[in-house]
Order: sequence, then C-alpha cells, then structure tokens
Amino acid sequence: MATRKPLVIVGGQIEQLQSGDTLSGPFAEIEGLSQTSAEAGGIIIGSPVYSSAVNTVKKAQANASGTAKVLGFVTASIVTTGVGTVQTSGVVAASTAEWDAVAGTTGGLAFNTVYYLSKDTAGMITSTAPSAVGELVVEVGMAISTTELVINIKRPILL
Repeated sequence: MATRKPLVIVGGQIEQLQSGDTLSGPFAEIEGLSQTSAEAGGIIIGSPVYSSAVNTVKKAQANASGTAKVLGFVTASIVTTGVGTVQTSGVVAASTAEWDAVAGTTGGLAFNTVYYLSKDTAGMITSTAPSAVGELVVEVGMAISTTELVINIKRPILL
C-alpha cells in the first residue's frame, strides 16, 4: 500500500506535509456537546434529542417540525435540569436493555437496520419510517450490532 501524506496549509498555500513535520492537536471521531435537560423526569441514555434553547435539550419527536430537528443522542441518562453529553456523530453505544427502552424492542437493536425518529413517542426511535401524508421522516442512524448505532442524522422530510 502506498504511503500518503496529508495536505496542510502553510503560509496560506496548500501543500503536502513535509518530511520531518508532524500534525498535533485534538482529534476525535466522536463529537459530544454538554447540554442541560429541560425534560421533567429527565432523559434516558440513547434518546434522540433536539435543541430547545441555548445549551438545552428535550426529547425529539417526529410529530412537529420544531421537535424533529435531531441534535444527537444522550450518552448517559440526564436528570431534570441536569447536565449531560449529547453525541452528534460516530457510534453511540448502550446496553440491549437501554436500547429496548428507546427503540421499543426486545434484545436491543437489529443489526443492519436503519432507525428513524418516532412520530408517536418523544425520545424514541423506530425501524419503521413514517409513511402517511403530513408525517415527518427523520433518519437517525443504522445499527451495527444490538448495542451500537452509527449516527446518521438526516433533515426532517415532510411527506
């Protein structure tokens, strides 16, 4: 396999990384945001959420355009007015029991299945896309195991 050099900007010009130079800095495959829960009763791990105010989230639901704009998934349960992390990219992991609570399943997520934001229940996902006129379709990710979901949040589509 050929060795490839990354492109860098030096003095405003794009060039290959020169021999002896290195790259440093924070690198992460996962992006997480610190957010406050505005939900009475809190938000459980794996729940899809939307931004309801600055640095504040609520459970997302595909029943209205304002609540269907998914920001990401809660990585650990957040109590009411508590602060937690919302993961916006990468792979979000939870136990099969935790996914059962979010997806309404038994045994966790179904491998290679695309999941959508639920139109019926806030903070839930489903493997069945809404299909009626006037409903919102929001793809949120695909299961790569019973415990892992690759986040792939799409914009809401009004049918």
